[in-house]
Amino acid sequence: MIELLQGGAYLVKGTEIIPDSADAAAAIASKTGRTVSRQEAVENTIAYGILKSHNTSGNMDKLKIRFDKLTSHDITFVGIIQTARASGLTKFPMPYVLTNCHNSLCAVGGTINEDDHMFGLTCAKKYGGVYVPPHQAVIHQYAREMLAGGGKMILGSDSHTRYGALGTMAMGEGGPELVKQLLNQTYDINMPGVVGVYLKGTPVKGVGPQDVALAIIGAVFKNGYVKNKVMEFVGPGVASLSADFRIGIDVMTTETTCLSSIWKTDDEIKDFYEIHGRSEEYRELAPGEVAYYDGMIVVDLDQVRPMIAMPFHPSNTYTIEELNANLEDILAETEKRALVSLDGAVDFSLRSKVRDGHLYVDQGIIAGCAGGGFENICAAADILRGRYIGSDGFTLSVYPASMPVYMELIRNGCAATIMETGAVMKTAFCGPCFGAGDTPANNAFSIRHSTRNFPNREGSKLQNGQISSVALMDARSIAATAANRGRLTPATEFDGELGRYRYHFDSKIYANRVFDSHGVADPDQEIQFGPNIKDWPAMGELPENLVLRVVSEIHDPVTTTDELIPSGETSSYRSNPLGLAEFTLSRKDPEYVGRAKDIQRAEKARMAGEHPCQAHPDVKPLMQTIKTMFADASHENTGFGSTIFAVKPGDGSAREQAASCQKVLGGWANIANEYATKRYRSNLINWGMLPFLIPEGELPFKNLDYIFVPGIQKAVRDRIDEIKAYVVSPESGSMKEFELRLGELTDEERQIILKGCLINYNRV
Repeated sequence: MIELLQGGAYLVKGTEIIPDSADAAAAIASKTGRTVSRQEAVENTIAYGILKSHNTSGNMDKLKIRFDKLTSHDITFVGIIQTARASGLTKFPMPYVLTNCHNSLCAVGGTINEDDHMFGLTCAKKYGGVYVPPHQAVIHQYAREMLAGGGKMILGSDSHTRYGALGTMAMGEGGPELVKQLLNQTYDINMPGVVGVYLKGTPVKGVGPQDVALAIIGAVFKNGYVKNKVMEFVGPGVASLSADFRIGIDVMTTETTCLSSIWKTDDEIKDFYEIHGRSEEYRELAPGEVAYYDGMIVVDLDQVRPMIAMPFHPSNTYTIEELNANLEDILAETEKRALVSLDGAVDFSLRSKVRDGHLYVDQGIIAGCAGGGFENICAAADILRGRYIGSDGFTLSVYPASMPVYMELIRNGCAATIMETGAVMKTAFCGPCFGAGDTPANNAFSIRHSTRNFPNREGSKLQNGQISSVALMDARSIAATAANRGRLTPATEFDGELGRYRYHFDSKIYANRVFDSHGVADPDQEIQFGPNIKDWPAMGELPENLVLRVVSEIHDPVTTTDELIPSGETSSYRSNPLGLAEFTLSRKDPEYVGRAKDIQRAEKARMAGEHPCQAHPDVKPLMQTIKTMFADASHENTGFGSTIFAVKPGDGSAREQAASCQKVLGGWANIANEYATKRYRSNLINWGMLPFLIPEGELPFKNLDYIFVPGIQKAVRDRIDEIKAYVVSPESGSMKEFELRLGELTDEERQIILKGCLINYNRV
């Protein structure tokens, strides 16, 4: 089904893979009649060409990218615009789309949601942007329909910003990276590796895009095969897939931890642009005659079968047939893994869902940027036709990804077919992907064609003794399961016909409702604020030395951004930095906020010109011990703050709040064995936090220890990577030395850290 080549590979004429070896040059010459250098082949990837056309540095090893367009949703755009405003924003310098698809139906917050929406509308008018009202479209569907373009690049403040199937290289990053673009700065990265995804064959009936995506994720996530690289989809199998099918695979590439994705394009994609009235945006893209890839994933589409990603990660994958054949063993293994994910906080059982040898689920959802596409829902309707979901506990909800998609489902009768079964059709909304709506009952098990199934991503609260869980599946197998009233069923068991439905895009829906400034700013427009929209608190520059208190220690193999700052109803406070920060690590480590605030008292006193020992009793004995080795250290040149340790933090969402919430509570650093994603590390840096690295193994410190980092300001300024730090024990008067690393930082990133945050770096 999936094969990973070890080492690099050449792709010749788009069809033949030649592994990188001593014989590769001769093999290529025999196919092409000429010698091709490695560098020429590297430059023949689609990704290289797009990156080169957007790079402003003149150096293809050190990229400085300017994007063509930006997009954000209503969890992130308030903070982004507030940050840019504080830095002198006068006009959006490129098309910037503000969608309202995340907090349309949030559980708490009073007027907060609509206050933020009105903030977005008035900012779109003032600065020359585009505003998409609630329920019109999820962020990525609108981008596919109205923003994508062949050879273009789009940056979005959502991790699933992926439009590669349409020939657009798109990246999801934290808000500060969008701020940089708004301020005419650049996205700075080393030239990423490019991994080929070679598709061959044709999917069998009943297999959908989520099945292919989960098969790939299961093969590459744990080994980091594509981490921070670009996935380039090539091969003859691409032609067997519709545009919707490609889009459904593409959006899930985020869960591999790749940087971005791009696909070869053809008449299928040309037709997509024509349907949407934007034929001028189509561009034929294909690798050159000989292209070099840093790795190659070979996907035999004929062999892919309906997949399921069990709790609590999209990489925890099995075929549904395999699961059904080994229920006891796989469910027991899932429960065992859950002990780590849930910290043993609640009892978690899936084996209780087995009845008469079959696994029964409680809820099905087809939604959002992954599941809510036209073809997915039409296929689900065909499978459900003439069946009904029953009047017991099982429920099924379907969310079309945009109002134009919903309209076409009404016109072709698929919406009626679905509703006749007892299922519910809802409007475009991202809630099922992050826990703002459709939260199952306690101990319930939900199957979803959505993007993620992290712990509590569906909305349950461990701290309140609640647990429900999600498995990811394709819409087709969710429909087959619903047709059997919750009995887990792969869609390959469906013996009816799946129709081919022609899509017609109704442009009037957006024309009549979406505000589009067409790039014209109105400086006289007043911004409408709500009482929850708060400015960022003052943040100081990096001091000469740092005292860090370890206030949380996490040893899970991977820590998601949802665990750092929970999604769901907490997002009601996304426009209030201090209000949202109260939820930091609330599900993972409820003691974190109090501990971070405790040591922050010392820094607040120092910044106010007071002696920090008056604010915190540990400061005096700490500084006395430190002075035994560093006589020049004083409260005037030494800052006080918190840090957390996590093995591999930052998988998942691009939300900058995972870092900013730590910062506003006095966080100065993270310490990790590695960072799960570039975007989380970038978020730390843009909020002035030090992304320290430490080797795997026994830690030299423990939770609540104090760490002294002398000369940190000089180390950052002078590009010093290896930094001596000390565990300080005032009780014994000892200082135990150990080493931290900063990893590679650009000159701009160093200046941002020295200034204390991106706002300070840009403040006018």
